Amino acid sequence: MIVEYLQAASQDLLRQKLRTLLTMLGIIFGVGAVISMLSIGAGAQQRALSVIDAMGLRNVIVREKVLDDEDRYTIREKSLGLSRRDIEEVRSVVPQVVATSGKKRIDIDRVLSADARSGALAVGVEAAYFELVGLAARRGVLFDEADEAAYARVAVLGAQAARELFGYRDPLGEPIKLGDVWFTVIGVLAPQTLDEQGLEGVSVESADKSVFVPLSTALKNFDRKPLDAELDEIVFEIAPDEPVGRSAAVIAAVLRDLHGGENDVTVVVPEQLLEQSRQTRRIFNIVMGGIAGISLLVGGIGIMNIMLASVMERTREIGIRRAVGAKRRHIVAQFLSESVLISVLGGLVGVLLGFAIAWGVALFSDWSTVITGVSILLAFGFSVAVGIAFGTYPALRASRLDPIEALRTA
Repeated sequence: MIVEYLQAASQDLLRQKLRTLLTMLGIIFGVGAVISMLSIGAGAQQRALSVIDAMGLRNVIVREKVLDDEDRYTIREKSLGLSRRDIEEVRSVVPQVVATSGKKRIDIDRVLSADARSGALAVGVEAAYFELVGLAARRGVLFDEADEAAYARVAVLGAQAARELFGYRDPLGEPIKLGDVWFTVIGVLAPQTLDEQGLEGVSVESADKSVFVPLSTALKNFDRKPLDAELDEIVFEIAPDEPVGRSAAVIAAVLRDLHGGENDVTVVVPEQLLEQSRQTRRIFNIVMGGIAGISLLVGGIGIMNIMLASVMERTREIGIRRAVGAKRRHIVAQFLSESVLISVLGGLVGVLLGFAIAWGVALFSDWSTVITGVSILLAFGFSVAVGIAFGTYPALRASRLDPIEALRTA
C-alpha cells in the first residue's frame, strides 16, 4: 500500500517538475545548512581539544610579551623578564603548583645532520616539560633531570624534524648540529595532531617541527640576544581539584611583583580558552541554527503552498476517488505521501549540499570539518518532520471535501 502511494505521489510530482523543484529549495538549503553547521562545529571542537591537549588543561602558561626594542629597553630597567628565579619564587609562594618547566627558544638558523639540514625550531626545556604537555617518545627515550644536571648534549626530535634530518633512517645515536654545537639524538617523539593556528588568538607551536635539548645545556652553550629574557615561557601545572583560574591570578600577581610592577608577561590559561571556544561555538550554532530553521520553515511553507494548490487543481480527482469508495484516510495518505516525498528528496539533495559546503570550507579556509552520522540523521529527520508537519493540513483539507460538491465545482 505504501509503495503504491509513493508511486502515485512521484507521478503527480513529476507532472509539475519546476514547481516541485522550487518547493524543494527551502528544504535543500535548510538541510545543507544544518549539516555544514554541525560539521564546522565538530571540526572546531576537535581543533580546540587538540590545542588544549597540547597546552595541558591543568596548566598555566606564562610567556614573555613580544616587545619592540624601545619598550624592551624601558622595561629592562625594572624587570629582566622571565627567569629560573621566577620558577623558584612561584613554587615557594603558590603551593598549588606541583610541576614546572622553563622553555627557551635557541636562536639558530639551521639544524644539520649527516644527511640533510632542517629549519626545525630548536628549544631548551626541562625534563618535566614532556609530561606537562603530553609528549611521549615513539622511539628511544626522553632526557631526564640527570641529563640536565650534567649539561648533557642530547636531543629529542619531533616526528617531522626527524624525517627532515634522517628520512626513514633510524636517528637514534646519530649526531646533529645546532648552530655550532653537536648533540646526540636519544629519542623521537610520537607525531602530534595539532592545528598551529592556535585558539582564541593564542598561538601554539607543534612539537613535530621541534628539536628539544635540556634547558641547562641550551642556556650554557648558546648566547642570548641583548636585553633578551633568560626564558621565553614557563609552564606551571596546578594540582588536581585546585581552581586553575584562581591559581593563575596568584601566579600573575607574584610575577608582577618580581618584575617590579611591569606587565611584561602574558598568562595563558588553557581551561579558560576552552570555555571561550565553547562560548564562541555556541553563538555560532545559534546563528547558523536560526538560518537553517528559517530555511526549513520556508521549505515547509512552500510544501504547504504547493499541496494546497494541488488540492484545488485536483478537486475532481478527489471527488471521483471518494465517489468510488476511497476513504478519508486514503486521501490523507495520498497527499501526505507527496509532501513527505518532497521533503525526503529535498533532504537527500541537502545532505549532498552539506557535504559540499563542509568540503569547501575545509579546502579553502584551512579549517577542519567533521561530518558525523548523527548530523546526517538529525538534518534528514528535520526535513521529514517538516514534510509531515506542513503536509498534514492540505491532506486533511483534501480528505474533508464533499464528493458531490467536489464533482459539481470541478
